[in-house]
Amino acid sequence: MKSLTVFLQTQSGADYSFLIMMVIIFAIMYFFMIRPQNKKQKEIAKFRKNLEIGQDIITAGGIYGKIKELTDNAIVVEIAPSVKIKIDRNSIYPDPQTQPRK
Repeated sequence: MKSLTVFLQTQSGADYSFLIMMVIIFAIMYFFMIRPQNKKQKEIAKFRKNLEIGQDIITAGGIYGKIKELTDNAIVVEIAPSVKIKIDRNSIYPDPQTQPRK
């Protein structure tokens, strides 16, 4: 019985330090992983919303091309002279070679 009370007393003091440690770990994860990822997703969504004809893009599959036609959900991309493909709007990204560096 005596060892049980000693065990319970040591556990109650450790609860606050464990809670503080978990909050600090979550804060570190938020600022180094979650927040930058959300920021990048917002930038990509803004890019997809403001697409224009003639803009250079890259598809999710790694195909570079230039936008020729735009619809609500699909985009026609010219990947070579007289070679056009139709792709989904959500599968394109900005061409890193034509984007200004920060």
